[in-house]
Amino acid sequence: MSKVLVIGAGGVSSVCVHKMAMNAKIFPEIHLASRTQSKCDAIAASVKERTGVDVPTYEIDAEEVPAMVNLIKRLGATHVVNLALPYQDLPIMDACLEAGAHYLDTANYEPKDEAKFEYHWQWAYHDRFKNAGLMALLGSGFDPGVTSVFTMWLKKHKLKTIRTLDILDCNGGDHGQAFATNFNPEINIREVTAPARHWENGEWVETPAMQVKTEFDFEAVGPKNAYLMYHEELESLAKFNPEMERARFWMTFGDEYIKHLTVLQNVGMTRIDPVKYKGKEIIPLQFLAAVLPKPETLGETTKGNTNIGCIATGEALDGSGEKTFYINNICSHEAAFEETGNQAVSYTTGVPAMIGAAMMVQGIWSGEGVFNMEEMDPDPFMDMLNEHGLPWQVKELDGPVGF
Repeated sequence: MSKVLVIGAGGVSSVCVHKMAMNAKIFPEIHLASRTQSKCDAIAASVKERTGVDVPTYEIDAEEVPAMVNLIKRLGATHVVNLALPYQDLPIMDACLEAGAHYLDTANYEPKDEAKFEYHWQWAYHDRFKNAGLMALLGSGFDPGVTSVFTMWLKKHKLKTIRTLDILDCNGGDHGQAFATNFNPEINIREVTAPARHWENGEWVETPAMQVKTEFDFEAVGPKNAYLMYHEELESLAKFNPEMERARFWMTFGDEYIKHLTVLQNVGMTRIDPVKYKGKEIIPLQFLAAVLPKPETLGETTKGNTNIGCIATGEALDGSGEKTFYINNICSHEAAFEETGNQAVSYTTGVPAMIGAAMMVQGIWSGEGVFNMEEMDPDPFMDMLNEHGLPWQVKELDGPVGF
């Protein structure tokens, strides 16, 4: 019998644990741990109220490998779902190897002292997991995660090859705050302020952060400015689709968000290097994250929809020449909150984390080593998206996007 240990107690974890509890036949035993046990207790109380399922909770520092190993062994956990911070990926992977548990996360490793999202640190663990007879599944969120599966579903069912790929992430929700992020503020701001990179003709092309933008009319949201950014699924998509000429990632931001972020950056509040204040060293971005609204508190006030998807152009499978397809999901903030008590940005990451874990627990996706979503059969994952709150749609466009 599988026993799942979820690490982390933010909004994504809350959604994931709620959805696991709603699928008790797949997840008969769920445990939850984080640095702050009271946050785990709050999630467990909500899960109990909504589903009747008991979720035991624990206090743990995910960077303390011996403590993690002891907890995994004591619980007999077969699978560890890492929904903590990206800095903690490697120590949790180390703990899984030592304790003999399978591993899953939603975001790739990032060192604390540099905003650098890359897979090579985790890919280097492949032989260790293979030799241990264990599976590690990387990036089972929405982007990365669902966008990777969307792309491979198109390649399996619609396109023989993918020439160009554009991933478009739109959050059309309004939370009523002057400035707040819909997921971890520290990670969000590190991503946004990092230089933009996209894949083109076999190499990475770098441009200044937030300098390249386009307007796109998103269904259920409307026209929004989308900014070119780097996102980690571009790395794995380029690796597993070597024929791809160009791959880009776009995310929408409102004018107010850009204005506030620009001011904060100009005055040094987004710095990730330590500064001295009254004899103590603090990291400005971590201080800023501490004073901003917590993403898990925004669910009740956030209204509107998210719209996230992929536009791919390539040679059609049926031999009819070049075609362009748009595959996406639209998620309601209000519906996400009604079901799990969390807004849609947490929901769109927490549900795929549950589905990825379900693929592993049931043996539908299996293997020994470290794997990305692109390496797995997309069909069963796509089926579960439709069944568990993230229905998708696909349509053919008249031609490639003009941006």
